[in-house]
Amino acid sequence: MTKVAAVDCGTNSIRLLVADADPETGSLTDLDRRMEIVRLGQGVDRTGRLAPEALERTFAACRTYAEVIAEHGVSGVRFVATSASRDASNRDDFVRGVLDILGVRPEVVTGDEEASLSFTGATRELSTHESALVVDIGGGSTEFVLGDERVRAARSVDIGCVRLTERHLLRDGELTDPPTAGQIAAVRADVERALDEAEAVVPLRESSTLVGLAGSVTTVGAIALGLTAYDSAAIHRSRVSYQRVEEITTALLTATHAERAANPVIHPGRVDVIGVGALILQAVMERASAAEVVVSEHDILDGIAWSVAEAAR
Repeated sequence: MTKVAAVDCGTNSIRLLVADADPETGSLTDLDRRMEIVRLGQGVDRTGRLAPEALERTFAACRTYAEVIAEHGVSGVRFVATSASRDASNRDDFVRGVLDILGVRPEVVTGDEEASLSFTGATRELSTHESALVVDIGGGSTEFVLGDERVRAARSVDIGCVRLTERHLLRDGELTDPPTAGQIAAVRADVERALDEAEAVVPLRESSTLVGLAGSVTTVGAIALGLTAYDSAAIHRSRVSYQRVEEITTALLTATHAERAANPVIHPGRVDVIGVGALILQAVMERASAAEVVVSEHDILDGIAWSVAEAAR
């Protein structure tokens, strides 16, 4: 066993996994897994910069994570940063802050590497050798990866629940509650353009299984199961039909902020963006002709942990 720590810092959330990894058996045993909504990507699509308050929220979470990592005495740490920090002109401020707090330099990975890590995290535990299309819907970008024992094609595109919510659902800086039909149509148009871009590289209709990752998908999974509290064990590997995804998406986009916030399985940090996240998932399923999506709680964070374990061998 190799004790490792992985940090995934995305546009909306920052997550930590401390785990015992056994590359020989393919087992990854969680010792500590946690998530905080820090909205690092606040305003990045509009300004091209990381906001000072967003950086401070992220650094505060890093200080907590540094304490957890020290308590476990891990043999290796990897910090991966994704869409928001890729896009920001002041990303060096982010890099210096993380390095000072955690003692490890954040890797601002390419979209393709992000896709590969997501695929590893989502599929390493699967026993099937059939092809899978893995879709990781993040806050700023969405990754598409097609593969079986190995990655065959991958593409990252700049659509995500935070990016598109900020781009289309705000009026004078305030969220439209609920969004108008015109705003939803504008989101959908951006999604369709991005799917065209993804499909030029990744054959979206060739997979036998669609696997969905990240908070938008797992939240839709929790709603589909009718849970009264978020339950990772129940959500992991659950299957949601296209019809149910369509129903949930419509309900989320027509609900008010207060109505969404009243649902106990929607994290407070996702209340404003979950409708767009669900809409992206629905559009992906339509383009892929997928009758259902397999919901996975294992994603890029697990892939990062595996990369640390493999490097330590």
